[in-house]
Amino acid sequence: MAMSSGNKGEDAPMSDINTTPLVDIMLVLLIIFLITVPVVLKTVTLKLPDVVFEPTTTKPENVLLSVRSSDTDGDGEPNPESTGCEVYWGQTPVDSRQLLEKGQKKLEQLIADIGGVQNITEENFPEVHIRGDVNTPYQCIGGVIYTMQYAGFQKIGFISEPAAGSGTLGRL
Repeated sequence: MAMSSGNKGEDAPMSDINTTPLVDIMLVLLIIFLITVPVVLKTVTLKLPDVVFEPTTTKPENVLLSVRSSDTDGDGEPNPESTGCEVYWGQTPVDSRQLLEKGQKKLEQLIADIGGVQNITEENFPEVHIRGDVNTPYQCIGGVIYTMQYAGFQKIGFISEPAAGSGTLGRL
């Protein structure tokens, strides 16, 4: 608030402008614009990098898992008696308990074969490669990841199909 001093006299008009209401209005407008502008703006289109097909070197000690949703029959229609997820160790279907047991046995066998825990290196430690169906919910794949980490595997990777026409033969 502007105040006048007693030097000009008591009957002299005050010539100072009270800016407090102006500042209040400006702050309210600023808040309104900060809230509404992100809603009004359109999304930014991004050009994501193309997937480059790099063949993986599969070691014999690696574990290959396939995960798919069993919520649908082969025709895409919902299957009412499905359990949700199907997990395959190689070509053998397994449930989560069997998956954990097989993973632990695989690591125990590897440790016995190389002569103990002290001989484990990054080169001889097995990896888990997961091949997931495009229609598989993350809950299924996440459960497999968690189970294999709980079994003791440190490296878990995903196997994907390259985009059409992106094979390595064209770059040789």
